[in-house]
Amino acid sequence: MSVDTVNTGGRPLDATAEARRQLEVCNACRYCEGFCSVFPAMTRQKAFADGDITHLANLCHNCRGCFYSCQYTPPHEFDLNIPAALGEARQESWTRFAFPSAFGKLFHERGVAVLAAAVAVVVTAIGLLQVLRPEGGEGFYAYMSHNAMISVFIPAFLFPFLAVAVGLRRYWRETGGTAVRPAHLIAAFKDAAALRNLDGGQGQGCNFEKTDRYTNLRRYAHQATMYGFLLCFAATSAATVMHYLFDMPAPYPLFSLPKMLGLTGGILLCLGTAKLAYLKTKADPALGAARVWGGEMAFVLLLFFVSATGLVLYAVTGTALVEWMLPLHLASVFTFFLLTPYSKMAHGFYRLAALVREAQLKR
Repeated sequence: MSVDTVNTGGRPLDATAEARRQLEVCNACRYCEGFCSVFPAMTRQKAFADGDITHLANLCHNCRGCFYSCQYTPPHEFDLNIPAALGEARQESWTRFAFPSAFGKLFHERGVAVLAAAVAVVVTAIGLLQVLRPEGGEGFYAYMSHNAMISVFIPAFLFPFLAVAVGLRRYWRETGGTAVRPAHLIAAFKDAAALRNLDGGQGQGCNFEKTDRYTNLRRYAHQATMYGFLLCFAATSAATVMHYLFDMPAPYPLFSLPKMLGLTGGILLCLGTAKLAYLKTKADPALGAARVWGGEMAFVLLLFFVSATGLVLYAVTGTALVEWMLPLHLASVFTFFLLTPYSKMAHGFYRLAALVREAQLKR
């Protein structure tokens, strides 16, 4: 039974209330307390305020092991589906914290359509900018000037971080977060770096696929995606430093820092997102926020498209295909950053915040 249709005494429950109902049953049972961080965190209290539900929902990584181990799942009268209940509460919190909120709801419920429309609009806009291409310039700058690229991407880069910052502030206030100490950050980043909460709590991995077997494939795919993205970001940062501080503009040779970081990151990002998309098709949509399946898949496919077009663009450098691939790649990057606060990308920020908050509560 879905979260939207669960009733108590004939009164429908919203996502937060339904998550609270299910967690109260779990807190009485405690069979799964050896699983991911949600269950030991849950046992700290007997009653759950809205902020507690928000914290636990974002601490959950949807590994689904608890569902396959639970004795109270449907058709039991308790009707427990913790992955779906926390998934709905998590999505509700992201939409509530998003700035502006309407964009978050639109992307998650119409993700594929929003993504396609955004890429089409941006491709057209960047294609028109090529009409103003410089007469000189090397590499990509022969098709679009450096100043044109900067004027397009700085707003697209800064606005998402402002929107995410607003959302995180709202999250922190709702969950009762206090002053952050270095020890909290170290513990949170250590868990995030290893993606510890995707190991099922005992190292056996997730039950994410529609089977009862445990596997670390989802954890490895997430790690490839995360580290691939960070390497690509590092490549862009290195190129920026080289351009402005050392007067070393692009294009760069293969064995330069930006190219080595970018190529390695692009390959990892392609492999990781391809595996995540595949695993998502094998997973039971009823064990998550099913209504936003399209938005989540659109995000994964967008990340794959960003990395794939980047690698293809490098492969066709020096050919006439650059004129077509450059707008396509830049449009996908622009769209990715613009949709960051409203797409599944936001989960990285909120789950890191949840890990920081959990580090505070443990101490």
